Amino acid sequence: MLCLDRVTGEVKHRRFNELPDYLRRGDCLVLNDSRVIPARLIGSRKSGGSVEVLLLRDLGENVWECLTRPGRKTKTGTELVFGDGMLLTGSVIGEAEDGNRLIRFDCGGFFPDALERLGKMPLPPYIHKELEDGERYQTVYSNEAGSAAAPTAGLHFTHELLDEIKRRGVTICRLTLHVGLGTFRPVKEDVIERHKMHREYFTIPGKTAEEITRLKEGGGRVFAVGTTSCRALESCAAVSGEVSAFSGYTDIFIYPGYSFKYVDGLITNFHLPESTLIMLVAAFAGRENVLRAYNCAIKERYRFFSFGDAMLIV
Repeated sequence: MLCLDRVTGEVKHRRFNELPDYLRRGDCLVLNDSRVIPARLIGSRKSGGSVEVLLLRDLGENVWECLTRPGRKTKTGTELVFGDGMLLTGSVIGEAEDGNRLIRFDCGGFFPDALERLGKMPLPPYIHKELEDGERYQTVYSNEAGSAAAPTAGLHFTHELLDEIKRRGVTICRLTLHVGLGTFRPVKEDVIERHKMHREYFTIPGKTAEEITRLKEGGGRVFAVGTTSCRALESCAAVSGEVSAFSGYTDIFIYPGYSFKYVDGLITNFHLPESTLIMLVAAFAGRENVLRAYNCAIKERYRFFSFGDAMLIV
């Protein structure tokens, strides 16, 4: 775990199980308990030819916004078949603004059951081998199904480490933000303010909001586990001026110049260049600090991306 002081820029190298040493009694650790669904479906078009569908967002009544491949052959009206054709079918009923397809699925039963049987884990494109155990792409505290990708900063935690953190008087709170693939889309705009952010659904329970408010008022610090937890907290604060019970969508884009309202510390992984994720990290720790820290991580042979090493920013 690379530890970065965002005020001084100082870098230290620790192991992740030493994280409790950086937390104080009265602090709060905020986890995103979203669970990855087997959102990748392999099937065929009734007219002939294979198709790959990635579920992005549940629109209700078995209609999903999806990414399809090949996109040019899955226009509105295309009929799709998955499995043996008796279990799951789909119909492209329209297109979203960004070209993603809207697909209505029919399984003659409970859709999540069909998805569990036929779907595959939607691993990042740089991971080419299927996981033998899908739980490796879930956090130990995952609970609310809905993500198309894992909130990977949480993959470092074990139940034993969370128990140790609680023993030290740190409160552990949960929220849910369902991760969409738009998280990983690079920023291609020359003027970053023109970049259009994806929307993601999140929920902050009333108990979590009350705990965070109480601890902050008592001088405690809020540590967000992952950019997803950070975005949820800052989105809520942007709407109401405080962290309160909330359910809805966010398309907040955090980049350098942003003034953080609730997050005091961030636990994250090392991210791809030109991503909105690294821009959020640079906003939190300072661009020059982050560049120096990443260069140090490269020199020390840290592992990057989803199954890589951790970075703590305080």
